[in-house]
Amino acid sequence: MRSVVVHGPGDLRVDERPDPAPAAGEVLVAMEWGGICGSDISYWRHGASGTATLRHPLVLGHEVAGRVAALGPGVEGPEPGTPVTVHPATLVGDRELPCRIAGRTNLHPRVRYFGSAAFDPHTDGGFSQLRCVPADQVRTLPDGVGTAHGALAEPLAVALHAAGRAGDLVGRTVLVNGAGPIGCLAVAAVRHRGAATVLAADLDPGSLAVARAMGADEVVDASAAPLPDEVDVVVEASGAPSALGPVLRACVRGGTVVQVGNLPGAPVPAVLGDLVTREITWVGSFRFVEIADALDALAGGVDVGPVVSHRFDLADAGEAMAVAAAPGSSKVMLRLDR
Repeated sequence: MRSVVVHGPGDLRVDERPDPAPAAGEVLVAMEWGGICGSDISYWRHGASGTATLRHPLVLGHEVAGRVAALGPGVEGPEPGTPVTVHPATLVGDRELPCRIAGRTNLHPRVRYFGSAAFDPHTDGGFSQLRCVPADQVRTLPDGVGTAHGALAEPLAVALHAAGRAGDLVGRTVLVNGAGPIGCLAVAAVRHRGAATVLAADLDPGSLAVARAMGADEVVDASAAPLPDEVDVVVEASGAPSALGPVLRACVRGGTVVQVGNLPGAPVPAVLGDLVTREITWVGSFRFVEIADALDALAGGVDVGPVVSHRFDLADAGEAMAVAAAPGSSKVMLRLDR
């Protein structure tokens, strides 16, 4: 089978690897679609993503969907041919979470994730023609949801988790700052959760066009105009420290800012005074708890199609990665069965 493998910074290859066979408790999935994420780009560019450093060749990809090809011993379903996506997280160890975060498995201290170098040996991802997956990580796609959209259930779950961190959004005005793929999916997520008015801000006109297509009522070119005032909730999806001052000022007194954009791990200057004087609740949002909410949203009519800007065959993974890393793209998809 062919797999998209990063061997080091700037060294991405489509390698031939042996076809896997499902072991007990596993499902063999014939992958059809995968979405390129920022972490995939980071491994390709830098040989690392956050604190996870590449030590060995790694199959990339954690936003994937395909069809069941075979069941391992002891697995009763889903039947071969069933379209599925994958929950890419595996909890490591049997440590129970403390009561204060009970059920919030995204905060488990040790998690193996598809396409991650956080552990050694690394955890290969799903950018392969075939991938064996633990049966409890396989999720059947709802009727009417194809694998092209099912591959985006994982980033949609991230966006829905961020929306949920803001509390009840019904009837509220929400600003999404940063209209990359997660920001644009957050536009759809907050709308799905009942926001009355959704605004989106970014520096790039193309990204703003995607945000509008995803359901934003208004868009703001942050390079030419200030952010709006008195917004009930801000979903900060840019991860730019320079954005923190403006989004705190944009938030209504006593409002909420949800930080879903990854901030740098090193010291950076940021203007934070309004956090105190406006009594703003500033909360972080990390990954997601369950992918089921995303599948329900897709089944309920949330259209993730506008966030996709480019599609490439697996053989063209190098070009796809370069496009995903360049300005002017949104979500770049790989057709993994070609």
